[in-house]
Amino acid sequence: MEAFKEHVGFVVPLDRINVDTDQIIPKQFLKRIERTGFGEFLFNDWRYLENGDPNPEFVLNFPRYADASILIAGVNFGCGSSREHAPWALQQYGFKAILAPSFADIFRNNCYKNGILPIALPADVIASLSQEVHDTEGYQLMIDLEQQSVICADGTAHTFEIGDFEKYCLLNGLDEIGWTCNMRQTSPRMKTGSLASEFLASEGSWVSPERVGNRSVWLGCLSSSTRDPRDPTLVKKQLDFPEH
Repeated sequence: MEAFKEHVGFVVPLDRINVDTDQIIPKQFLKRIERTGFGEFLFNDWRYLENGDPNPEFVLNFPRYADASILIAGVNFGCGSSREHAPWALQQYGFKAILAPSFADIFRNNCYKNGILPIALPADVIASLSQEVHDTEGYQLMIDLEQQSVICADGTAHTFEIGDFEKYCLLNGLDEIGWTCNMRQTSPRMKTGSLASEFLASEGSWVSPERVGNRSVWLGCLSSSTRDPRDPTLVKKQLDFPEH
């Protein structure tokens, strides 16, 4: 996965609310075996007419937005089904970041796993930025992930929130599998296998704290009270720990 540190890009406004994943990538394209090639079907029902020609009234088909890599959208972007094909389509079209007042939780997490930065900003800020994009051809924004800031052409900066774990993975170009492999290479406890011996009998689980910023990410197997404790379910949990 490509690392995301800082990005400067053209912006396109999608002035719609509650855009669901079936609108982002319609269900008929989920049959593809490959994980690639979804970009051309992004917003398919809006981008194309029934005869297959580009819809001249859809914003992504406007020549002025041809090179956009930052999408501004309305509230609750990415709602609907949990299909990971939605961020695949957005990423393969060329989007690096999405700005909206809010995102559906599963969609937001899927974005992180695929190298897209979902940025939630107040509704009035989103409305103002969207209007500036409409009024200014070739409008660009700078996104600085390290500083957690969206910077406008006039120097105005809007800060945003992101979890330490998600930020670390994006900065280093790691999805969760990549992070796990990286930890296996760098953590002596994971290398030697001593991790598995840290079984907590009272909880029916074993845990491993690995520090990421001011947060300790715990990897472990936790047994559900309704299941056989010998059949653990792999989970990951993040817990805040104070700095020392």
